[in-house]
Amino acid sequence: MHKRKSIMLLSVIMTIALAGCSGGNNSAKSPATASPGTETAEALADGKIVSSPLTLTYFVEMSGSPAPGVKSLNDMAAYQETEKKTGIHIDFKHPAGGQEKNQFNLLMSSGDYPDVIQWGWNDYPGGGVGAMNNGVIIPLNDYIDKFAPNLSKLLADNPAIKKEISTDDGRIFAFPFLRSDPYLRTYFGLGVRQDWLDKLNLQMPTTIDEWHNVLTAFKEGDPNGNGKADEIPLLIRKDTMLNFSNVFLNAWGTSGRFNLKDGKVLYGPVQPEYKQFLQTMRTWYVEGLIDRDYAGTDDKQKDAKWTGELLGSSEMAVGGGIGKYTNAMKAKNPDFNLVGAPYPTLVKGDKPVLGQLEPIFNSVGAAITKNNKHVEETVKWLDYKYGEEGSMLFNFGIEGKSYEMKDGFPTYTDEIMKNPDGLSFATALGRYAVPFGGPLVQDKRYQEQNASLPQQKDALNTWMNVENSNWLPPLSFTNDESARLAAIMTDITTFRDEMFDKFVMGAEPIDNFDSFVKTIEGMGLQEALEIQQAAYERYLKR
Repeated sequence: MHKRKSIMLLSVIMTIALAGCSGGNNSAKSPATASPGTETAEALADGKIVSSPLTLTYFVEMSGSPAPGVKSLNDMAAYQETEKKTGIHIDFKHPAGGQEKNQFNLLMSSGDYPDVIQWGWNDYPGGGVGAMNNGVIIPLNDYIDKFAPNLSKLLADNPAIKKEISTDDGRIFAFPFLRSDPYLRTYFGLGVRQDWLDKLNLQMPTTIDEWHNVLTAFKEGDPNGNGKADEIPLLIRKDTMLNFSNVFLNAWGTSGRFNLKDGKVLYGPVQPEYKQFLQTMRTWYVEGLIDRDYAGTDDKQKDAKWTGELLGSSEMAVGGGIGKYTNAMKAKNPDFNLVGAPYPTLVKGDKPVLGQLEPIFNSVGAAITKNNKHVEETVKWLDYKYGEEGSMLFNFGIEGKSYEMKDGFPTYTDEIMKNPDGLSFATALGRYAVPFGGPLVQDKRYQEQNASLPQQKDALNTWMNVENSNWLPPLSFTNDESARLAAIMTDITTFRDEMFDKFVMGAEPIDNFDSFVKTIEGMGLQEALEIQQAAYERYLKR
């Protein structure tokens, strides 16, 4: 009897153990059926994700100025190393330069999606929410929980980041590009010729009135020393003035788009402060302080004006402005000194209200499409970039080639910092790594070297000294809200842009501002404000 009982008890224990093992195997699989050739990470001792070759298709833009020989991201060392590490090959689909938006739209309408699409999803109707609701891409929460330990830990340790990348209903639609460090979120502002200020015995301007005095002196004082009245005191690109950081409009505490005031969403161009801003720009234009060709100046023309010693000030990025022009002028004019100027205020000593502040997540991310048959493997492959090894690889490249560790700091080599072929920092680094976009966490140590000049470091600290509490965070809209908002704001934005030029150039008197406001209100502004306010209140409840 005792012997039989022992045998029965052993049988029960074995049955329970086998059932437990079966349940454990099931829980290790993705919500979808695991693909043939897929094994758990523990099973692949070499660290590979797959035990047999796997190719995934991936739609993504190339960087603006790829290095010679880099025709695809597969030519980049970071992706080559990732393929060796994971066993997964990527078939990159790059849209033609200048045709990115058109080719993305064609891809969306075709229904024939690649496995992964990396995009700024705010450009899709309804954003990432719309793309999920339309069945283009899939929600990733369950997959991240099961198969993305690096991103899972990041989100668990940083609730603010999880809030930013989630929709109002808690879904995550992409592996995000993240600028989590405040140092990385500001990179744009006003640049001014410090050597011109010094030559004319001028102090750095901090208020609108002081800027008027400085611009007048630039116009009349011949700071470039050629004996001609050819100086252009200020160039502000129209698209920047209206849509980006509004480097002067911010002095009035508003913007050219939607922003917050006391928790309420407002549209800047219909506020009384916007009229005061327009009047100031009109005065400066009449006095010849603003470039007469501001509305039609492109990047190449702007570059020519800076390197031609014609410009005294303009809006610019820390790398593509201060860094680019300083390096370009080293040999031509050793005295050339371009520095960052504070965002202006109306009252001396006040802290600027609004500057340029990139969100932690700007909607750029890698989303997995409904057509992907290898979701588990794709998630693991994308998650690699959020771990220590992948992060180093995609922020700094290959140790011994693109960077070296010096006292624990990943220091870019001379091939990157002083490229013998004359390549810019970003282009030279683009052979090895891509820390300026894509699914990863941008490393602060990248920007500290990208902005390595004293003028660049000082500019970043100057531009960061802004309140910035009245910017709207990235919001999520329903499909219906997105459609209505697009329909309303397309007309409003077109009218705003047309009238801006008319007001500044004098074709429309500033006294007609009230009529301008009524026209915008008649285009459905109130409904747009209600949509924005509702989305903002949902954001607060995330």
